[in-house]
Amino acid sequence: MVTTYNSGGHLQQLIDSLLRQSMPATDFEIIFADDGSTDDTPARLAELAAAHPNVEVLHCPHSGWPSRPRNLALARARGEYVQFVDDDDWLAEEALERLYGYAVANGADIAIGKMTGHGRSVPRDLFRINRPDARLADSPLIGSLTCHKMFRRAFLLEHDLRFPEGPGQRLEDHHLVVRAYLLSRRTSVLSDYTCYHHARRPDGGNVTATRMEPAGYFRSLREVLDIVDAHTEPGPVRDKLHRRWLRTEMIRRLRGNRLRNAPRDWVDQVATEVRKTIQERFAPTVASQLPAFERTVVGLVTEGRVEDLLRLAEWDAGIRARTRLKAYELTGSILTVLLNSQLRSGEEPLTIRQVDGRDRLVVPVEVPDEWVDCTEDLGRARLDVVARHATGHEEFLLPVHFEVDRVAGAGGEFQVHYRGAVTVDFAGLNGGRTQGGWILKARVTGYGWSLDTKLPLEITCPADGARPVVVDKRKKKTPAPPQPGPGRLRRMAGSVRRQLGLTRT
Repeated sequence: MVTTYNSGGHLQQLIDSLLRQSMPATDFEIIFADDGSTDDTPARLAELAAAHPNVEVLHCPHSGWPSRPRNLALARARGEYVQFVDDDDWLAEEALERLYGYAVANGADIAIGKMTGHGRSVPRDLFRINRPDARLADSPLIGSLTCHKMFRRAFLLEHDLRFPEGPGQRLEDHHLVVRAYLLSRRTSVLSDYTCYHHARRPDGGNVTATRMEPAGYFRSLREVLDIVDAHTEPGPVRDKLHRRWLRTEMIRRLRGNRLRNAPRDWVDQVATEVRKTIQERFAPTVASQLPAFERTVVGLVTEGRVEDLLRLAEWDAGIRARTRLKAYELTGSILTVLLNSQLRSGEEPLTIRQVDGRDRLVVPVEVPDEWVDCTEDLGRARLDVVARHATGHEEFLLPVHFEVDRVAGAGGEFQVHYRGAVTVDFAGLNGGRTQGGWILKARVTGYGWSLDTKLPLEITCPADGARPVVVDKRKKKTPAPPQPGPGRLRRMAGSVRRQLGLTRT
């Protein structure tokens, strides 16, 4: 089911994707709920419904938000499962067939298909592997709170799961999805096929693309926390769930360019709401398990130090990941890469200082040592490599053997270096659907940052499953160092892994 409002031509990509589904059209219905559009959207939908018997259009009085039309569409639905889709997005051709089959095979109340983003962020860690029985306690499930999932309709009806309506209501997806997760008998995550393409319209005209009003937004957020608290006991699981909103809805708004570029009165309002929520709703253990930088943001906002938050955000905006391609080799369809990465502040590596046997993150504002204590962060740092299709945007986290270690400097200071080796077989990537260009990106995670940096390799597969053509883009500017001969790089990578004791992936 799809909600629309003045979607116009932006709707066509979704329509095309629905008409191309591998599931027979007689096996699924498409319900469009139009929220009082004033452009040609109603006419487009009427023409579509006239041509396709499985398409139905509901015309709703304008409510200004997707909750009301979604609820009306849900009331009209008759299928065993319902899949929510936004009008800006689209589905892969086999999405409904694969996801429905996966849901039925696993007896799932909720089935989540792998998502990829087009100008929008999507959860990556959740889709590392298939998860037939994903649980909030032991998986990254809480990282996916949009409604773009497949729900058993009887499950929604049994628990009266609806989107909250009313003026000023925000986080409507969170209200429904969090309750659904907490009530679901089984939630299944399909990760080996990209089902859902989540897009940001070039004109910024998404239905929910409006500036957040702090008081109303955080009122809705606290209502979501009420749902969590009603279904969980105090302890590690509740802390984990609370930490999701602390990091994503609060800390993320108080750092880097998001804070630097915001109007000052809005910053003050957000800081006030965040401080109130932290003090009134979260146990101390929620923030204490954060990495050092995020813990510092929490400390500053809790103490009302907005000027220091702005100084910290200025510095944070300059943090970058830098990755150097050390060597690579292509043997048949198999590409092996060695790389080194760092987190850097401007032109200098991110600096850690050891004090009394404990590691301290060096930040540009004066804070208590316990805020910047990053001794435990080194063990949680990781290096990932992402393969992303240049046009389809399908993404895959590749298995990486990596080591994160410290390089000593002067005065007890040191920098953190990431070294990794990755091998990818392009013949089997994306189920063999590999035609076109591919981009490799290193994702460097640690101390409160998770940043991507592109590798200088241009990879093209002339046909599905074919041997790729790899171009070293560095050669266009300066001569590249000689590459190892056939087979040597894999021996090098194996040697490096043995020397470093690299067993983490």
